[in-house]
Amino acid sequence: MNYYFVFLLQAMLPLAILCGCHFHHSQKKMNLKLLLWISFLGLCLGVLLAFHYPKGQQAILILNTAFLTSLILFYLTQFFTSTKSGHFFQFFQFILCTIASYRWAKDPNISAITNTDVINTDFILHLSAVAFAFIFCVFIAIWLYILLNQTQNHQRTTIFRLILTTLMILILIMPLIGELLLNLMKLQLLALTKERLGFVAKSINLSSYFNFISGLILFLCINFFIIKVHHTRKRAVYFEQDPIEKRKKIAFMRNSNRTIIWGLIAVLTIIGSQLYWNNIASKPPQLSEAITVTLDQNNNIRIPIEQVKDGKLHRFVWTASDGKAVRFFIINKSNKTLNFAAVFDACILCGDQGYVMEGEQVICIGCGVRMFIPSIGKAGGCNPVPIENWQQTESEIVIHRKNLEAGLNYFSTIVELNVIDPIDGTKLKNTTAEFKYNYDHTTYFFASEKNLNLFRDNPEKYLPQMEKK
Repeated sequence: MNYYFVFLLQAMLPLAILCGCHFHHSQKKMNLKLLLWISFLGLCLGVLLAFHYPKGQQAILILNTAFLTSLILFYLTQFFTSTKSGHFFQFFQFILCTIASYRWAKDPNISAITNTDVINTDFILHLSAVAFAFIFCVFIAIWLYILLNQTQNHQRTTIFRLILTTLMILILIMPLIGELLLNLMKLQLLALTKERLGFVAKSINLSSYFNFISGLILFLCINFFIIKVHHTRKRAVYFEQDPIEKRKKIAFMRNSNRTIIWGLIAVLTIIGSQLYWNNIASKPPQLSEAITVTLDQNNNIRIPIEQVKDGKLHRFVWTASDGKAVRFFIINKSNKTLNFAAVFDACILCGDQGYVMEGEQVICIGCGVRMFIPSIGKAGGCNPVPIENWQQTESEIVIHRKNLEAGLNYFSTIVELNVIDPIDGTKLKNTTAEFKYNYDHTTYFFASEKNLNLFRDNPEKYLPQMEKK
């Protein structure tokens, strides 16, 4: 959900700021109904271009050139007004909405809004995030228009608006220039050089910082408003003596105060959602720490029922004699009775990435599928691989070594162990020993090929010595 909110802001927020400046520049020519229709048509065109425009390098070069030219022409129109400025306003509003929706819709992860053919909770949440982010961008454009409109010094406001527009245009055209250079190099119209590739990588990557940059620029707008408008209104209230005029000035001051508060909330929302994505939401779920277990004298692992009956996922790890770490977990599938499942922390489809429990759901880290908890312990699909023939007594869950060894091939993690050559007692590391031999479900390591051959020819001769060592 956070992804779709953050990445729609990343695509549309800079253009929403430009729209706010554009509204202020052309406020006398605004027709709200016409403006909504123009914006809607621009958004639709952008989505259609993203999905149906040819993918060839020449076609993309033409489109990027058209977008870059449109942004430059839009910037130039901000320096003059004329009797036809209303037409310019409508045209460039359409262009800005087209560019914004195209940037969003070409995100390759858009199709993952739903991974099923039915309307489910994930689809509703993801679609809600997109809708909220779009409404938020509209709010930013309107908020900026209101902020600029409250600044009564026309010349000062015009200068500030032009500075703001210049910054946003520079931010938007840098990735476009990078994409254009990349297109030209792919078409072999420009030589491929290290310097150009470096510029392309940095300029295109700039878009990943759009939310931080936009948030900073909006924060600067708030400070400009506080210094030039809000403080002036506060002083006017303080020095005004006439009761009627004082109430009017208090109303103006409260309006500016609300503008500041809403602006700060918007900035915190932008920066906070991007930080949450970068540091939390984009990170894969982390496996909880696995409790190390060892075999008893009967080659069994025994886990007290009292330890695992609470309905949570309890992860364990057993290390085989060759150092292979086998993870498994036990979960009580019922909150009323004892109905355990003992399974390997891996599945046939996604490997050994494991499972995590979030709330009341068990989730496969590899593909994000949520497990139906009563089905855990059954084979098939993305269910964790079941451990066969485990036993449950009145007080313990018992798993034999050979049943754990059945899961060795599902895992790749090797734990470094200190091992001893059974022939001459040389101390080795299992991860660096060159020679090893498996006998009676146990792996032995050797310092030389000679020792390996001696053991393989007559292992029973050396096992008593191994026990003494």
